Amino acid sequence: MEPEHQHKELVAACKNGDRRAQESLYRMFSRDMYHLCLSFTGDRDQAKDLLQEAFIKIFRSLDSYQFSGTLEGWVRRVVHNTAIDYFRKSKTISYLTDELQEHHQSSKSLQELPDYINTEAVLACVKRLPEGARLVFNLFAIEGYSHKEIAAQLNISEGTSKSQYNRARGLLQDWIKKENEIT
Repeated sequence: MEPEHQHKELVAACKNGDRRAQESLYRMFSRDMYHLCLSFTGDRDQAKDLLQEAFIKIFRSLDSYQFSGTLEGWVRRVVHNTAIDYFRKSKTISYLTDELQEHHQSSKSLQELPDYINTEAVLACVKRLPEGARLVFNLFAIEGYSHKEIAAQLNISEGTSKSQYNRARGLLQDWIKKENEIT
């Protein structure tokens, strides 16, 4: 059976309240979507809460899924929008300041980093970023949004998005070098 046809049957069963189908849909996407939530929050408990909120929205809005794109893409968009809404509504987003910018002014470029860097160490460094910088970094570097799109989503200027990304990248370079004892 074609995956698209399977997804149509799964979505139809979920819409009809079939708990097994809902569990199947959850299991199909929860791991990747949890990691997406974690990239936004930097905190495992917050990521779990965000994932739960997103899946509630997913199950409530399955009627709006028109099968014009992939089911995974639609689920990802709901999770992404839930994360953005979470930060808009419940938090004052902290961004990197000029003082932190000065801290990494003397950074070497990414080309001077070692060929192999532990992924867990990089993720740990990303989690250390202030929320606003982490959001911008994830949206630009991981999710592939433009600074114009990020600015619209976070209600900030395009310049703020660019500066937060550059500042975050600089701090990450410094922290990764320190983690790998690069001189």
